[in-house]
Amino acid sequence: MITTDPAPANPLFPLFVKAEELSMLLIGAGPVGVEKATGILTNSPGCKLVIVAEMVSHDMRALTERFPLMIVHERRFEESDLDGVQILIVAINNREYSKEIREMAHARNILVNVADTPDLCDFYLGSVVRKGDLKIAISTNGKSPTVAKRMKEWLNDVIPDDIQLLLDNMRVIRSRLKTDFAQKVSHLNEITSAMVKDNKKDE
Repeated sequence: MITTDPAPANPLFPLFVKAEELSMLLIGAGPVGVEKATGILTNSPGCKLVIVAEMVSHDMRALTERFPLMIVHERRFEESDLDGVQILIVAINNREYSKEIREMAHARNILVNVADTPDLCDFYLGSVVRKGDLKIAISTNGKSPTVAKRMKEWLNDVIPDDIQLLLDNMRVIRSRLKTDFAQKVSHLNEITSAMVKDNKKDE
């Protein structure tokens, strides 16, 4: 018999996507748009992010030097901009117009994030901790970006900078294990349990 746990306080399902394989559009190129673009491109520099905005800030233009795959159109948004788009981020200071754009996108089955407007979002862009191949996304279900930011700072301090060495070694060890799946998982769990024990000693 299959049982399910009670609904969690935060019902969001965490998901990592290959942004470089998706068509992503960002509407808006002010400070909030720059923040969103920076977060996306820092994590997925191979993403061909398209920006559409009537006014493009200096900071957004500076991003194109760091991420040459960006495409920037300095003009008003047109519904045809949604052709082929899979993920849309709206970063304009106009709730009603944002809602209108969202409805256009939903008619095309496009996932939408409207900056700083949780009730209009299909997904959130959380704070992200990056240490080599280790990546941790943090969500407060849209309640407090500030808390997410502080958690990011704490995790950056706690996670050792040489974590990549462990990840590389674990990959080698896993590839050399010739046992069945259950035994392999048990062996790898035994090896990594030392990480938890060491952290508890430090506390």
